Amino acid sequence: MGMFITKRNALLATLLAGASALPLWAYAAETAEVPAEDKVENIIVVGQKNTPITVKPRGLSVSLGREEFEKVNALNVEDLMKYTPNFFVRKRFAGDDNAVVAMRGANTVQSARTIVLVDGFLVSNFLGNRFDFPPKWNVVGPSEIRQFDIVYGPYSARYNGNSMGGVVSITTDEPKASGGYATVQKMIMPFKEYGFDETFEGYSFEGGLTWKPEGSRLGLRASYRHFENVGQSMTYNLLSRVATQPTSASVQATYTDVTGAYVDPRLATPVFGAQSPVDVVQDQARLRASYDLGAGWKADGLLVWWKSSQDLTDARTWLTATATGLPVYQGRVKFNGVYYNATGITHSTSERTEYLAGGRVSGPWGGWDVRANLSRFWIAESDGRASIDFLTGLSSGAGRQTLQDTPGWWAFDASMRQAFGAHDITFGVNQNLYKAGQTIYSVTNWRTAANPTYNSGTFGKTSGFGVFVEDEISLSDRTELTLGVRADRWRAFDGGLGGLNSANQKVVTRYDTRSQTSVDPKLSLQTRVSDTLSLQLSLGTATRFPTVGELYQGTFDPVAQIILPDSFDPNLKAEKSKDISLIARRKFARSNLTLSAFGQDIDDAIFSFQGINQYGNTVSNYKNIARMKQYGVEAIYEAKDFLITGLDLNGSVSWMDAKTVENPANRAAEGVQFPRIPRWRSNGSLTYAFTERLKGTMGWRYASRPNSDLFGLSRGRAFGFQSEYNTYDLKVNYAVTPRTQVSVGIDNVANYQAYVSHPLPQRTVLIELKYRQ
Repeated sequence: MGMFITKRNALLATLLAGASALPLWAYAAETAEVPAEDKVENIIVVGQKNTPITVKPRGLSVSLGREEFEKVNALNVEDLMKYTPNFFVRKRFAGDDNAVVAMRGANTVQSARTIVLVDGFLVSNFLGNRFDFPPKWNVVGPSEIRQFDIVYGPYSARYNGNSMGGVVSITTDEPKASGGYATVQKMIMPFKEYGFDETFEGYSFEGGLTWKPEGSRLGLRASYRHFENVGQSMTYNLLSRVATQPTSASVQATYTDVTGAYVDPRLATPVFGAQSPVDVVQDQARLRASYDLGAGWKADGLLVWWKSSQDLTDARTWLTATATGLPVYQGRVKFNGVYYNATGITHSTSERTEYLAGGRVSGPWGGWDVRANLSRFWIAESDGRASIDFLTGLSSGAGRQTLQDTPGWWAFDASMRQAFGAHDITFGVNQNLYKAGQTIYSVTNWRTAANPTYNSGTFGKTSGFGVFVEDEISLSDRTELTLGVRADRWRAFDGGLGGLNSANQKVVTRYDTRSQTSVDPKLSLQTRVSDTLSLQLSLGTATRFPTVGELYQGTFDPVAQIILPDSFDPNLKAEKSKDISLIARRKFARSNLTLSAFGQDIDDAIFSFQGINQYGNTVSNYKNIARMKQYGVEAIYEAKDFLITGLDLNGSVSWMDAKTVENPANRAAEGVQFPRIPRWRSNGSLTYAFTERLKGTMGWRYASRPNSDLFGLSRGRAFGFQSEYNTYDLKVNYAVTPRTQVSVGIDNVANYQAYVSHPLPQRTVLIELKYRQ
């Protein structure tokens, strides 16, 4: 932990000094005595206090309930967290399957650094670690959620190294009483950029019924959601300048003189077209069951079916031939006297059917509280089809078909807990198995996948087995020390890459089995200094092993029609972090202020080098960074009746410094701010109760401009860059009856255009009607 001694001391001193001067943050009326919490473990949790947090609050912990959810325009589940401190979800459009969590310094392409659970079952997609391996949010609908619990950092031994960024626990209502709910939404987003000037629309319907007769041991809830939306285009295509400009008349004659491209000084070359807007349709059905087995034992089960499709067959070209006035889709073109190639636009469709099945039992046994759960997530069908280029897309010509070989995972967790005097001891075990595989075929008709012939394929598996012990030691009625340690055994096996040799014959390269063990200690000390001041210090290490995708699953180049050999690495090292967190919380009569300082030092950080190639397509590869570190501070303020009666404030501001320390592969990255991590973030909301029935909320989300690449050379606010964002949202809720509510909201009121390489949504209107019995 030596990295935190020296200049970190100034941050920690500031934190403690701030805690002693907190009255300056509150108005003079806040002088009433505040009662102490009943339990030490609940002393530092930001957010709702009505129900206990479902994750042990070691490190900064946030709990969100329905009161917080009512402030949010929630088109999808992940929206419910949008005002969480130092938090961002990379959601590009409503219905986006690639909504990756970014917590503190875990950036938007490091999806494997956050564990996400739904009712205790794993929904994090650790088949890969990239923008397209997000959690499976849509196994649950936004109206079904009772609580979001978010813990930052790997300070609990209960979770493996994938908690390096944090843990997100989603909880739905148990089927305790018969009833029902229904929600209808309509969303509208006018969008204008380059050649787009149109309005995209969508809608959703969600409903559920709970059956639980009085006195019955069995409770059931069945729910369903249908969602449709058209999101803006994710990719603009740029003209590719010919390296050697032609000088002979015969060669120049092969280029078509065009108009219509957009010259943007922020980009290297003009924009000539775009991939299709995303037409997404999703259907989700869920069944949750709960059964009282008697003698204190209980069984729970969850079954989810999720079907989704995306249609990207409305690609755009803005090029017009000067001579004929006809559209030009691709090929050699001359624009503003310069010779270019116009290429990279394709048409595509995809369909997926996915399942989650999980069961859990819990109860007492020999004085121990025992819990065990087993779950499986699998993609039963995944069929992606794409044309080779724009013209084959229009004519249903040649293309490729990508079929997944039932990828998915098994996850098992069990624990035993018992109190012995001042000690509260938990033993546990975790086990998982991940399997991935895909095959790419060349086809003569991309829409029908006619005449498929083998092109390439990837496959592989990983497994993990971990054991842990945690001892929560009550040192006094105000102080608790938690000591923990976990040991993990990891294997990567059955990995390989298939392709065609020069004779057009299938060849397969298989990779050696790998295994590794790790031991990670944890410590957390928390105390109530007084009835109004609480402190927590947490330390820990975490080891995150590579995923199947990082090791074996490459990226397909749609232009070269091959799997890029540098887009994966079967020899990647595990990344290991050393973490520290210090939290101070000051309570007032009607407000709370939480200050947090944190640091993380990572050896062999796995980084996805991602960018846009010359055709406008996203490409990436994985490499280890020898060492990177981050540290930062956060301030979180929660107030009821802030300044005036009826006005509630929840706001946060954070500052982070995340840099590459060692990178022998290219020293130019050393000392540079790590990509996709902004120095500043601020999230929050102001809610005013006009009457008991009518409430209005203004929310905000801000982040400063991050680097887009490892060397700090790529910075901008345009397509292809990671930009700053500064958005404000409005929402008005009106309770028509105690059970019926109508709301109207606007996200991004000022229409601020931001980018995560892809353009983020512009101003969006949401109209919503809810009923709950």
